[in-house]
Amino acid sequence: MSPSDHNGNARRRLLARGLAGAGALALSGCDKLAGTNWFSHALAQSGPLTEAAQRALTPNDALAREYTKADIAPVFRPNGSIDPQDYDYLDHVENGFRDWRLQVRGLVEKPLSLSLDELRAMPARSQITRHDCVEGWSCIGQWKGVLLKNVLLQAGVKPQARFVVFRCMDTLGDALYYESCRLVDAFHPQTILAYELNGQPLPVANGAPLRVRLERKLGYKQAKYLSTIELVDGYAGIGGGKGGFWEDRGYDWFGGI
Repeated sequence: MSPSDHNGNARRRLLARGLAGAGALALSGCDKLAGTNWFSHALAQSGPLTEAAQRALTPNDALAREYTKADIAPVFRPNGSIDPQDYDYLDHVENGFRDWRLQVRGLVEKPLSLSLDELRAMPARSQITRHDCVEGWSCIGQWKGVLLKNVLLQAGVKPQARFVVFRCMDTLGDALYYESCRLVDAFHPQTILAYELNGQPLPVANGAPLRVRLERKLGYKQAKYLSTIELVDGYAGIGGGKGGFWEDRGYDWFGGI
């Protein structure tokens, strides 16, 4: 590892510890402090500073560390939703996701409806990376999927698009899960839509049939059980207006490491 790589990793670890230190308090049950005014305010104030710091310290295309097969955990730890009971999702599980489609819509030139087989037929990327949860634990797994940027290029991104919203099929608490990121992060060379984990089809507990891997972000940004990708110019009118399920409950939107 070069000195610059070492320094970059050290800076990312420092940022991650800062976020995890605050977030772990809330995520011991994933929501114990999320509704308190002081905690929500603290996280909301830290988000823009965290993003500004990471953008200043590392290039937008800087890569997350990749590991060897010897580093892969025997079991990749599931978290959050692990067995959705939403009727539409259960129907997809029952028929092996044969009728499932990924919808790509919003500020695109050509809306898409892609089957799992169509996604698998596209050029794939495989990467062994570490999943860092804001609760304080990490797990290394091998992911395989299609580059998100290739899906977006196929749809054609309109000039006014600024954010990518990921809509999911699992209800957590009282709302369907969703997440979002900037276009620059969607086009990162390690951002994939993963359909395999450790050489096998993605298990239900880990987000089948498709999940996001934003490798320079914390675990709650890795949306599972994908149904729709929507390009937007802003997310204030979506959900609670903060850009994600947990963000609507006080979490940092950027979530970078």
